[in-house]
Amino acid sequence: MKNHTAITTFILLGLTDDPQLQLLLFIFLLITYMLSIIGNLVILVITLVDARLNTAMYYFLQNFSILEILFTSAAIPRFLYSITTGDQTVTYYACGFQIFFVYLFCVTEFFLLATMSYDRYVAICKPLHYMTIMNQQVCRRLVSCCWVITLLFLIPLVSFVMGLEFCDNNALDHFVCDANALIMISCSDTQFIEKLLIIFSAFVLFATLLFVIWSYTCIIQTILRFPSAQQRKKAFSTCSSHMIVVSITYGSLIFIYVKPRVKDEMKINKSVSLFSTSISPMINPFIYTLRNKQVIQALNDLVKKLLLSRK
Repeated sequence: MKNHTAITTFILLGLTDDPQLQLLLFIFLLITYMLSIIGNLVILVITLVDARLNTAMYYFLQNFSILEILFTSAAIPRFLYSITTGDQTVTYYACGFQIFFVYLFCVTEFFLLATMSYDRYVAICKPLHYMTIMNQQVCRRLVSCCWVITLLFLIPLVSFVMGLEFCDNNALDHFVCDANALIMISCSDTQFIEKLLIIFSAFVLFATLLFVIWSYTCIIQTILRFPSAQQRKKAFSTCSSHMIVVSITYGSLIFIYVKPRVKDEMKINKSVSLFSTSISPMINPFIYTLRNKQVIQALNDLVKKLLLSRK
């Protein structure tokens, strides 16, 4: 029989025990985290101060940037602290809070990406009714729904995970508190939780992905009917950034969460988790800015104003 000692703290094993690799990892994560925060803050400021970007598309982009900042901040700073101090312990409740917030921001992003694809669908397929359909009130309601739906799914799931029993093993094979890692060390019967996690993940990922696919199928069909090649090119350019971000986000997280078992492949999963929490939030702002002439123009105008105000 196992020793049912009350677990009050967990130990995060991280990614490596090699001091040199830890130093390189710290520098890499610090750079990617700072670039992610700066890039998303720049997008947030530009879309707030420039009146030309006061549209539904940029309102959703504001919210996406906020989620990216919150998502990466929920995971990376704690790991940087662990590398710096060598303190790999995390309390039971702190672990629960980290799982809750990481999943909250991550899942809300998926619903928001689906909402953003709907916005592009209305803009391309129903341009004459765009301002009427995607008014400010509707946009706020759609964003609120993303948060509410996520909470309705997430609160019971996290409650079940944190209700598991933990016996003589408190070492989590991850660099953040993760539901899969907790299930691995639990001495409870985890079959129900594993199935629930798979169903939850599959529903969120595939339901939103199917909606995105439907939206872009309609968009592509509409664009191909445009008589002018220039019109088609312009229409595709307005959707290309979102399509790239969708591909990166869905590709990495589908690989992690939708699979038959959680007992294996943790090393690969940690690497992909590192990508989704550090690299992806860093490159997304560059994808949206470098491929968007309106955002680049707004950024240039803001820089000019700041330079002129100093003279």
